[in-house]
Amino acid sequence: MASSQQQFTTDITDLPPARPTEVVGLSDGDRYELRIGPVAKRVGDAAVRMLAYNGSIPGPILRVRQGAHVVVDIENQGDMENTVHWHGLRLDNRYDGTHQTQAPIQVGDRFTAVIKCPDPGAYWYHPHIRSDYGIEMGLYGGIIVDPDDAGYWPPVHRELFLTLDDLLVEQGQVASFSRDETTHAAMGRFGNVVLVNGETDLALTARRGEVLRLYLLNTANTRVFNVGLPGARIKLVGGDSGHVEQEEWVNEVVLAPSERVVVDVMFEAAGEFTLQHRTPDRVYPLAAVTVHQEPAEPSLAESYTQLRSYPDMAAERARVQQYLEAPPDKTLSFLAEMNLPDPEGDAPVVYACPMHPDVVSESPAHCPQCGMKLVAVAAVTRFVCPMHPEMVSDEPGHCPKCAMKLVPKQLVDQAASHGHEHAGHGDGHEMHGEHAGHGDGHAEAAEPAHAGAPHSHGASGGDNSSGGIEWEDDMVDVNRMTTPANFQWKLVDSDTQAVNAAIEWQFRVGDQVKIRLVNERAGDHPMHHPFHIHGAGRFLILSRDGVIERNLVWKDTVLLRTGETVDILLDVTEPGTWMAHCHIAEHHETGMMFHFEVAE
Repeated sequence: MASSQQQFTTDITDLPPARPTEVVGLSDGDRYELRIGPVAKRVGDAAVRMLAYNGSIPGPILRVRQGAHVVVDIENQGDMENTVHWHGLRLDNRYDGTHQTQAPIQVGDRFTAVIKCPDPGAYWYHPHIRSDYGIEMGLYGGIIVDPDDAGYWPPVHRELFLTLDDLLVEQGQVASFSRDETTHAAMGRFGNVVLVNGETDLALTARRGEVLRLYLLNTANTRVFNVGLPGARIKLVGGDSGHVEQEEWVNEVVLAPSERVVVDVMFEAAGEFTLQHRTPDRVYPLAAVTVHQEPAEPSLAESYTQLRSYPDMAAERARVQQYLEAPPDKTLSFLAEMNLPDPEGDAPVVYACPMHPDVVSESPAHCPQCGMKLVAVAAVTRFVCPMHPEMVSDEPGHCPKCAMKLVPKQLVDQAASHGHEHAGHGDGHEMHGEHAGHGDGHAEAAEPAHAGAPHSHGASGGDNSSGGIEWEDDMVDVNRMTTPANFQWKLVDSDTQAVNAAIEWQFRVGDQVKIRLVNERAGDHPMHHPFHIHGAGRFLILSRDGVIERNLVWKDTVLLRTGETVDILLDVTEPGTWMAHCHIAEHHETGMMFHFEVAE
C-alpha cells in the first residue's frame, strides 16, 4: 500500500469554505491578484478538499475588452509547484504558463503574467504541471473577451458562463492522487459526479421570451459532453475563438475537454426545463432552468429568428480554398502502446479485452469490436463485477445488480493489487442518469417554424452508435492501474517518425501550416483525442475524413474521433516556444505532447 506521504492530502481541517464565483471586469492596464489555495467544497452530501483560484470553484470569470493587456499577479499557496496557462489566448510566449516558458511557481512564491486578449470569444485558465491533478481538484476559471465591434454578436438579454466538469468521489472525498505518478492513463480519469459551475444541482432562472447567451466550457479531464436543452430553441453562434461563419439551429452541441461553444437560447414559454448531457445510452441532468411567466423586455424574438452570416469568416472561406487539395505540410498520428504485465506464475494464459470481456483469444491480438490490445489473463477465467465483487460468473455477461459488464476476474485482481491506495474500487463510479429513450445520442429541441430541422453540432462521425467517442469508462479498474510506466500515448510525426517530445517543428510568423491529424485505429487502444495548440496562433478546420468543414470558426482545440482524419490550417502569428498536446489530462501527463519553435 502506498504511504500517505505519496498521496496528496484530502484533509479539510481548518480549510475555508469555497466561495461563490465572481465575474471580474478588467480594463486595459488593470492589475489583478490570483491566488491558488485549498478550500473545503461541498459536493453533494460531502465536504471535500479541493483547490481554488481566489477561493472559488470555478475561479473568477475574467471579463476583458478585446485588445486589452492585463497584469495578473499569481500567488501559489497550493500543495505543489504550479503554473497558470491562459488557454486559447494569443499572448507573449513568456506568459504562456508552461514549463517551457517559465520556471514553475514554487509553493509560497509568486509570478507576474501579462495577458493580452486580441480575439473575441471564450477562453480559460488552468495549471500546466500535473494538470490531471490540478484541473480535477478545481483549478479552472473562465475568460470572456468582449469584441470591439458592438454588432459582433447578435443581441441577447443576458450572458452566462457555464463550466462543465466531472469529479471522481470515493468514500466522501475526492479519489486520491499519487504525488509520484499519473493513474488512469488509458482512458483518462472519469468522474462519477457532474459539476456545472462547481455545483451538483445548479438552478437557473429566466423570463418568458428571454434570450440567453451560454458560453459553454468543458473542463473535465477526459469526459466529452453532449449538451442539449429540450423544449428551448438553441442557436449556435460561436466556438473557441469567436463567431461561426454561419449561425445555425442545433439540437445539441458536443464539447471535448477544453473546447468552448457559444449558443443563444430562447425560452418561448414559461415552465421547467433541464439542461442535459446526453450519450447514446443515458441522459444526465446538468442544470434546472425555471422560466417565469413575466415576459423579457424588450422582445428579441424577431432578431433571434434571424440566422446571421459573417463576412470576416466568409473571407476566410475564400482564403483557405487553395489549401483544401494541397498536401499537408505536417502529418501527426495518434497511437497507444499498452504494456500491462502478464499474470504471475507459469499457468497458461489467454488474451481478453478489458472493454469487451467476451472477446478472448489464445494468442496476442486486438479486439475486433474496439481495436484495443487484448490483455493476458490466466487461462482458467472467471468473470466478476468491478462494482459488486461478490457477483462472479463462469461466463461473460452483465451484473444483475448494476448491469455493468463483467470483466475477467484476473484483470480486477491485478488492478486491485496496483490500486489499494484508491478506496472503493469503482464504488459509485457510474453517474446516475436516466436511460436514453433512443440510442441516437440526440436531445430533443424546438424546431423553428421557418427553418429546416435543427441538427447536432459536432455530434456526427464515427462508425458506430458511440460516434467514435468513449462516453464512459468501460474498464474502470484496469484503467485505474494504467500509468506512464505501462501505457504510453504517442504523437508521431509521419515524416520523421519522431515521437512526442522528440518532434522538432519549426515555423515562422506568417506561415500558413496545413496539418493532417490522423487518429489511428492501429494502436493498442483506439479512442478519441482533443488536440490543442497553444498560443502560437489559431486554426481553422479544413476537413474531416475528406469532407470539407461546412461552418468555419477559429479554434485552438479540435476533437478527433476514433479513426478520424482531420485537416487543419494553422495561422502562425506569435514567436516563441509553443506546446501542442492531447487535452485529455492523463494522456498529456503520459507524454502525449511536444513543443515547436516559431521564429520572427
